[in-house]
Amino acid sequence: MEGKEEDVRLGANKFSERQPIGTAAQGTDDKDYKEPPPAPLFEPGELKSWSFYRAGIAEFVATFLFLYITILTVMGVSKSSSKCATVGIQGIAWSFGGMIFALVYCTAGISGGHINPAVTFGLFLARKLSLTRAIFYIVMQCLGAICGAGVVKGFQQGLYMGNGGGANVVAHGYTKGSGLGAEIVGTFVLVYTVFSATDAKRNARDSHVPWIFWVGPFIGAALAAIYHQVIIRAIPFKSRS
Repeated sequence: MEGKEEDVRLGANKFSERQPIGTAAQGTDDKDYKEPPPAPLFEPGELKSWSFYRAGIAEFVATFLFLYITILTVMGVSKSSSKCATVGIQGIAWSFGGMIFALVYCTAGISGGHINPAVTFGLFLARKLSLTRAIFYIVMQCLGAICGAGVVKGFQQGLYMGNGGGANVVAHGYTKGSGLGAEIVGTFVLVYTVFSATDAKRNARDSHVPWIFWVGPFIGAALAAIYHQVIIRAIPFKSRS
């Protein structure tokens, strides 16, 4: 019991991500800033820490709530014959943006507030977190998304099935290539924003073509990670000098 109490007392700082939300260097002068070491590929000690599992639970709950609210919003707009009688497209945008804002605010200090496998993948490529934590986060995020969609289906099965569960699809008139390109660009903007917002120095799902919505975000995340680490921060060049 004593060991568990000590672990809880230390909290997320015991096995934290490397600058997950960019708070550690706030108030630090740029000249005093030191680049944190990259996260190890495997960090077995994390598996013995309650803070590791607490972070995964936070990602699960956040993704669950995000999918639950946003799917209901999309289906509410879809079922209406008149968009003027619903929150409309702008309301959907506010739903997604508002939920992300609230959930990141609530979970940032616990898990980093990723709530998206693409964000976790990009941060892993930049060595901001270990492979152990990245895999755990992605598994918990996917489980949270499945459960969130499942609860919606359980409450509104007819509406859910009639609107395809609110899943992403390539709109009529667009090719799969166009959809893939849109996913890459959109995810690049998302993950690059995450990198910029969490930079400690600067602060001193399911469809008929599901691969597009996995490949696109992961490519976008990878490009954002490379752009931030190589172009903006010039990490490889710093290590040579």
